[in-house]
Amino acid sequence: MARIRVITDSACDLSADLAAEQGVTVVPLSIRFGEEEFVDGSTLSADDFWARCAASAVLPETAAPSPGAFQLAFEAAADDGYDGVFCLNISSGVSATYQAAVTAAKSVAARIPVRVADSRSMTMGLGLMDLDVAELAAAGATLDELAARADALISRTFVFGLVDTLEHLEKGGRIGGARALLGSLLSIKPVVTLVDGVVAEESKQRTRGRSMRYLADKVRDAPPISRLAVCNGAATDIDEFLEMIQNVRTEHPLVLTDLGPVVGTHTGPGTIGVCMVLAG
Repeated sequence: MARIRVITDSACDLSADLAAEQGVTVVPLSIRFGEEEFVDGSTLSADDFWARCAASAVLPETAAPSPGAFQLAFEAAADDGYDGVFCLNISSGVSATYQAAVTAAKSVAARIPVRVADSRSMTMGLGLMDLDVAELAAAGATLDELAARADALISRTFVFGLVDTLEHLEKGGRIGGARALLGSLLSIKPVVTLVDGVVAEESKQRTRGRSMRYLADKVRDAPPISRLAVCNGAATDIDEFLEMIQNVRTEHPLVLTDLGPVVGTHTGPGTIGVCMVLAG
């Protein structure tokens, strides 16, 4: 039976406990507030991040891990006796993280086989994919089988986000296909999504309440759902949203998590994210 370690990056927003429970290694990105730099999940928690966002006059910025950070994680898997590594990363359409992992994989090729995959997703869209492939890896799947599974999950994984403002996405250069919304910033509470791994417009709603109902309807009206996660980006009305979807049935338990610094940097406070993997 193959022993494959699953490695991802901190844009997945898996909690430390859940990642450890599923045997997933998380390589952190970095977050900068002006001249101060922090390591996601290590020197900066989600709570600390949102507190700094509220107090800081400057918008935060993110930086991908270095190839060396991935190399250390890959070598640790070899040291622990694993037969290979499957590394699933945030969409290459919004981050250089995937390319850093590819570079690191080449540097350790003589020691341990590493397969790097582009999730075309982020936050718990990536996190739910991590959980799925980690379960398969624990059952003894090979690298080829894990790569095929991840590839199949891409078309079944959806990410939606209610954001209070597009300011963070615009200034962070991640606005993608949602740029058409900019002219209406003051009059809408937009819902964004991911299309082919980049941010795109999903819906224009006049009030936050309508945006929440729109988002809830995306979940309630979806085909059968395998995995579902809700990401709380310092949203004071998160409980209200959870009530809206409380009767939705899924194959796996709902995962409620804090939206972390990597994605939160680009969406800002007040974000509610919904990530789901449709049943195959």
